[in-house]
Amino acid sequence: MKLNKSFYLSDNVLDVAKCLLGKRLCVIACGELKSGIIVETEAYSYKEKACHAYNFKNTKRTATLFENGGVAYVYLCYGIHKLFNIVTNVKGIPEGVLIRAVEPTEGIALKKKITSGPGKLTKAMGITLQHNQMDLTGDKIWIEDINHQPEIEASKRIGVDYAGEDAELLWRFTSKNNHWISK
Repeated sequence: MKLNKSFYLSDNVLDVAKCLLGKRLCVIACGELKSGIIVETEAYSYKEKACHAYNFKNTKRTATLFENGGVAYVYLCYGIHKLFNIVTNVKGIPEGVLIRAVEPTEGIALKKKITSGPGKLTKAMGITLQHNQMDLTGDKIWIEDINHQPEIEASKRIGVDYAGEDAELLWRFTSKNNHWISK
């Protein structure tokens, strides 16, 4: 069953990041369904320095984060990788969840590590910059509840050392012992 808009409007980005584990991300790419079970997420909030919209920084790049929860925030990282995030909370409160890894279930080769990282998973699933601002309750990209809740581990986020003390926050969540998570 597809997640409804109210799921994304939560005012607790950490809860959303944890609850997304075990859900299935689905994308229609080139007319084909591609899907995978979400096994790794990272939470971001305007309250901490690792967030693109820290302290309500609203730019052309971050504008999507200021929308109502339930839309895709896809941006280019290092001019190479497209990263897929889920906007949470209500309009004007910029928070989101980066999807770092999925366990492939349909339409994706089952090669080890093909979806174990945010840039790899978007490439494997056909997520592009055109998905930015797409409604996650639509028919091109969505998330399904498949009634699976894994055991969760929390750790520091990856690649946010620039955020000072906020880099130490345990805002990365993984499905315990899943071999598809990034290293």
